[in-house]
Amino acid sequence: MDWDQNQMLQMRPRPLALHLSTAMTSMMSSLAALPSARNNSLPWLPELKQTAAALTVELGGCDEAALFQAVAAECQNRLAAMLKGVRSYQEAERPHRGRSVGQEIWSHGGTRLLDYGGTGRPVLFVPSLINGAHILDLTPERGLLTWLRGEGLRPFLVDWGTPGEAERRFTLDDYICSRLSAALDAVRETDARAPALVGYCMGGNLALALALRRQDDLAGLALLATPWDFHAGGPQGPMLKTLAPGLDGLLRAFGVLPVDVLQALFAALDPGLAQRKFRHFSTLDPKSAEAAHFVALEDWVNDGMPLAAAVARECLLGWYDETNPGQGLWRVAGQTVDPGALRLPALVAIPENDRIVPAASAQALGDAVADAVGDVPVIRPAAGHIGMVVGRRAKSQLWRPLLNWLVQPRAAI
Repeated sequence: MDWDQNQMLQMRPRPLALHLSTAMTSMMSSLAALPSARNNSLPWLPELKQTAAALTVELGGCDEAALFQAVAAECQNRLAAMLKGVRSYQEAERPHRGRSVGQEIWSHGGTRLLDYGGTGRPVLFVPSLINGAHILDLTPERGLLTWLRGEGLRPFLVDWGTPGEAERRFTLDDYICSRLSAALDAVRETDARAPALVGYCMGGNLALALALRRQDDLAGLALLATPWDFHAGGPQGPMLKTLAPGLDGLLRAFGVLPVDVLQALFAALDPGLAQRKFRHFSTLDPKSAEAAHFVALEDWVNDGMPLAAAVARECLLGWYDETNPGQGLWRVAGQTVDPGALRLPALVAIPENDRIVPAASAQALGDAVADAVGDVPVIRPAAGHIGMVVGRRAKSQLWRPLLNWLVQPRAAI
């Protein structure tokens, strides 16, 4: 490992200072809250009041000094375990880092199209602009596209790359009408059969916009954890509305929305997540398959891409603040992105435990598509946003049903 890579790893998980300060604040607040917990003056949530009342009685019978020391010791143990996990992650071996199974067959600027080979039905996968495309083929054991090729399909993957000088001036129109449309052209030139189009997360929004413009060139559209009603089921909309003035100032200053800001926004959805997962990682055998998967996935999370300023404004402010798509206000090259105009076979995947795209947000798009094309198969993995694609049960809960639909888009799964 060279010095630059070692220095980069020492700053992870990103933003490291935020994760550590959140952990320390959480633990210090536990100590500060002890007196209020003992006299039952904490403002408990209604569903916790009964449990809190019993806890108050129990705490009231404890020696105050001994209780403080016990809680302090537990806080220290948890912080030490988290730090051990972070250090183990930073020092872990990375045999699959930079792995790219697909062969590049087209590129423009920072965008590439990867062909995974095979002789079966072509399928074009569209990931989000925010994180790396390789989440869809993370490792040999957890690689959706490699598995689909082995099952007889011919996957293609759009790799957006990091915005360069040209992409920093891009809008969503540029990504959809120029880059993504050209990638579809390249697929058609390579394989004359009309491909199915599969979009993941924000990539589903881009895929939908392209599908509406290129319906004659496609065999079907699958939308995996794709948001539509941006005020449904989660705190993202109100949070971004509050942060909008500050975000706009950052965009003017940097010309992009930096990765660490994006990571901070994701961390705000579950502030305790980093503590929990790195404490767990500290308990794993570093040579185990579970540890290797954790490292590969965490590297993907930390290898995010900045968003071009105009794209960030459209997505974070136009989508999450003003919820433009669900109100019929999102337009691409002057054309409203209207799921009601879709005439392709479609499939929707809605993970049940998704914090990033709440089920209600994705369901709104599923309902709109179903109103347009009739019966739309819906896959409901008992997983989160990322676990749906790379979790232990991803093959049975998403991969296999998706494969069945890709083979026969008009058949029930």
